[in-house]
Formats: sequence, structure tokens, C-alpha cells
Amino acid sequence: MSFDNTCFYCAKDERLDNLMLEICELDASTVYLFKEQTYRGRCLLAYKGHVNELFELSDEQRNAFMKDVARVAKAMKEAFGAHKINYGAYSDKLPHLHFHLIPKYEDGPGFGGTFEMMPDPKVLLSDAEYATLIEKVKAHL
Repeated sequence: MSFDNTCFYCAKDERLDNLMLEICELDASTVYLFKEQTYRGRCLLAYKGHVNELFELSDEQRNAFMKDVARVAKAMKEAFGAHKINYGAYSDKLPHLHFHLIPKYEDGPGFGGTFEMMPDPKVLLSDAEYATLIEKVKAHL
């Protein structure tokens, strides 16, 4: 797999640690809990190799990645009782294939519309609260 040391998904450095916490590695991706938790349980999956677009993957690689996406989305729905999971694949300024998985709740922020990438004010949690969310996701994977 390719690697780009300028990419924080590849380097797994402080830039990544400031935004998210690693939950686990799956077959084709690494799963993270987003620190900003306006959307309770929000996760992100980053492809293990350095590519930017789905079409850069072979059929086998793409299917493995999308299998991971579906697996985590299902785990999030079960863990948090979300009414809908939104999927966001943006990488205009950060060229590394990744999907944001955003649980939406009927009476929660942004239901019925597009989620906000970086809401303000930010909802940040304690280390113990993050650990609880991570364990809930892991229990359903």
C-alpha cells in the first residue's frame, strides 16, 4: 500500500490526534471516533493506503472498504439508536480516501438536512465519555 508522510491519515500524527481517537483497524480501513460530538457517535473511516478516490481502488479493494463502511454504520446505528446514518466523503483539501459517518436523531441537530462538518460551538467530551462511546462501537462490530 502506498504511504504519504505529509498526510495525517498516513502519518497518524498529532494533527490526527487533535481531531479523532482511533477505535480499531478493520480489513481495509482504520475506524476513528471524531472528537467533536455534536452528532453523538460520529465516526470516520480512513482507507489504509494513500489514495484519494474510490475509482483508484481495484474492485476487491473498493468492496473491502465499503464493507467496512457498512459494518461500522450498522454498529453505530445499533450502539446509539440513530434514526439515520449520513455518509460524507470529502477530501478537497486532504487527499486521502475517508468517509465521515454521522448518526442523526429525529430531534437532534441537523436532522432532515446536511450535517455541519465543524459545528460551532463544538461539543467536546471527557476522556471517560469518549472511552464509553468507543466501547459501544466496538461492542457492535
